[in-house]
Parts: sequence; C-alpha cells; structure tokens
Amino acid sequence: MFTHYKNLPNKSRIWIYQSDREFTEKEIEFISEKAEDFINQWTRHGDDLKGSFTIKYNQFLVLAVDESFNNVSGCSIDSSVRFVQQLQTELQLDLMDKMNISFKDNDTINVVKLPDFQRFAKAQKITSTTIVFNNMIDTKEDFENKWEVAASKSWHKRFLV
Repeated sequence: MFTHYKNLPNKSRIWIYQSDREFTEKEIEFISEKAEDFINQWTRHGDDLKGSFTIKYNQFLVLAVDESFNNVSGCSIDSSVRFVQQLQTELQLDLMDKMNISFKDNDTINVVKLPDFQRFAKAQKITSTTIVFNNMIDTKEDFENKWEVAASKSWHKRFLV
C-alpha cells in the first residue's frame, strides 16, 4: 500500500539503490509510476506492506517500508530486488553494483568503482571532509541525517590517508 514518503515514520526500513548515471526526466517519471505500482501490490505473505519511495539527486532510488504496520520478509525483499532488476533492464542502467561509490565534488555527484575511490583517497583527492553517500544505512531517520556525510563519519573513512 503506497503512502507518501514524508508520511512514513523515521524508523521505517529503507534500501538505497544507486544508479551508475543520472536519471533523465522521462526515466524519473517511469520509475515513479513503476515504483508506486510495485508498492501498491507489495505484500508479505499476503499481507499489505505500507511503503514508499523517493528519488534523490536524480540518481538514487530509495524504497521504504513502515515496519510498524507490517514487517518485511525474505520473500518481500526478494520481490523488491526483482522490481529493481527489472528497472535496470528496462532503463539500461546499473542500480545494484555495491562496488560503485558515490561522492560529491562541489555540486557534482561522482560515481566510481571502489578501487578508483581508494586511489583518489590515497592521492588525497578525497579527504575526510569529502561528502560521501553512505548507502549502507537502513532507516529513514539515518537516511535523513547520516546518508550524506563527510567521509570521516562513514565507513569510507577506512580508505582515507
């Protein structure tokens, strides 16, 4: 059952899917329509899930579930992964490569492979103050407060000089 993202409680569970490129306006419309349709039929063993999505920086798709309404199960998570895989295929982009790392350079969002990120950190092109996206967080509250942070405040700090 779809609800607006802003109406979900802070403890809602989230999954962040980072694209290897920016979405076009047409793709955002397509993703939004498909995501709302998916969420409206998303269930856990036949019980509705109360969920939503948001798109950030035209590059990140965030799915969310209010687990105070119904908890997700392995099957419901699997169905969301299949949904995202279908988007990847239809839009010819990569949303699931966990080896892609995103960071900001002024207002530009860069997506690089982990070895390149490590190389940039070693060369101090990425520093403790570089803004990174911590896609490993799992609640709406953390997404709102700890997703876009200085590298020194994220798991990325292990690569800093």
